[in-house]
Amino acid sequence: MRWWGRVFSRFTLVSLAILAQLFWLFFFIHRLSDHYMIVAAAFNFVTLIAAVIIVNKNGNPMVKMAWIVPILVFPLFGGILYFLSGGKAPKKKLRRALETSRQGLAPFSVGNASPDDIVTEQMRCRVGDADVAGQCHYLERQGFPLYRNTDARYYADCKAGWNRMLEDLRGAERFIFLEYFIIREGIMWNAVLDILTEKAAAGVDVRLLYDDFGCITCLPRDYVKQMEARGIRCTAFNRYRPVYSVVMNHRDHRKIFVVDGYIGYTGGANMSDEYIGEWVRFGDWKDNFVRLEGEGVRGLTLLFLQMWNALHPEEDADIARFLPPPERAAAVRCPGYVQPYGDSPMDSEVLAENVYLNIITQAVQYVYIFSPYLITDYEMTRALCLAAKRGVDVRLVCPAVPDKKIVFQLTKSHYPELIANGVKVYSYTPGFLHSKTFLSDDRLAVVGSVNMDYRSLTLHFENACLFVDHPMAEEVKQDFLQTFEVSQPVVPGKKQENFLYRSWLGILRLLSPLM
Repeated sequence: MRWWGRVFSRFTLVSLAILAQLFWLFFFIHRLSDHYMIVAAAFNFVTLIAAVIIVNKNGNPMVKMAWIVPILVFPLFGGILYFLSGGKAPKKKLRRALETSRQGLAPFSVGNASPDDIVTEQMRCRVGDADVAGQCHYLERQGFPLYRNTDARYYADCKAGWNRMLEDLRGAERFIFLEYFIIREGIMWNAVLDILTEKAAAGVDVRLLYDDFGCITCLPRDYVKQMEARGIRCTAFNRYRPVYSVVMNHRDHRKIFVVDGYIGYTGGANMSDEYIGEWVRFGDWKDNFVRLEGEGVRGLTLLFLQMWNALHPEEDADIARFLPPPERAAAVRCPGYVQPYGDSPMDSEVLAENVYLNIITQAVQYVYIFSPYLITDYEMTRALCLAAKRGVDVRLVCPAVPDKKIVFQLTKSHYPELIANGVKVYSYTPGFLHSKTFLSDDRLAVVGSVNMDYRSLTLHFENACLFVDHPMAEEVKQDFLQTFEVSQPVVPGKKQENFLYRSWLGILRLLSPLM
């Protein structure tokens, strides 16, 4: 993109409009306060109320502290800013629509899923399985069933996964669902789009959800209309508008791909050429896909439909037609269990973080982790350190080449404490690692879209799959072992000991929940 294209892009213009609004609000408050003592007293009272609400609110203490500091630094402006930006939940209309959609889909979630009371009780009866059963039971209680008979293939090579994805698209007969944070025109997406257009013309129900902020520099503003002209039903989630609003924080970061209800994909990869090696950014770009076939795809289908139906409440869809044909689902026989799940800023339940914490705290032999970002709270850091102290082999791989420099500095600021407590931290020296993957004790694996940062764990709509005693875990383990071979163990350097640098990192870590 040429320089004038960047200057006059929608992202730049909208961002400048929002900054102008914040500057005007800041200027307006201070001018009023300078001339009218009663106004200054009123703003100080608002700030006091905000501080009381923050202290008494249930939630992460790190997030509370991150708000208290700017309120103390800017006592007149801080309280107003908190009431404009400090809320976690999306706007009421979307919350109601999502809850209505969830309730409407709940009766369809079970299907041939494994009954919780049977499977988890069987797990508890086996030596050492009580913790695994508890993890599965936790997700069941949140509305995400445990499925049997689901084949899974893990693709550490995203290009191979993309080629298989194209084959599955060509075989679509009834419907295709796609939900992605980033879609960028290029080799990867254009190949998918050509097949989507062909299938839509043949009468296949093709639906596309993409996040407007994630795609703001990748797609034109009228992309929804372009897709509809191709016969593809399309929606841009949470439009990035030139009006300052807290709802801009809530993004659809999910990666969901479903064909005919019995083939599905998820993972960390978006639809952009760097994921398949056709566009070199930040060295080698490492990510993954996981392909599901069988009953467990129902979980991905319902996650997509929950969002789609919430954004299209006028539709009276026949949900049953989107479920896998019984004879096709029955043809898959595979050991182990699959549990697709989603997380959202709809409530105070930090579900995705709890899944990660459960895996770390229950590990016996090892925990291997891929994460592009490491902006964690005290609980997560403590869980990693305690696991290492009790003899668990805890290994964490992060990028060597950053895509966001400040976030990279924040990530590295956690290294010394982790390493000092026995966590083995690796730097993926070939380039940028974007995968979000957990593996523990050859039994539990998680592959999905959830980063180990505040935005993914508290603000975004996310999804992932938990695999229990599934043969796919061996494929994930081989990816970890090969990645360790090409990565460099991290040793804290002298720069970490520099006072000014440590002070800078301290400020960043303090404000990290707001980034």
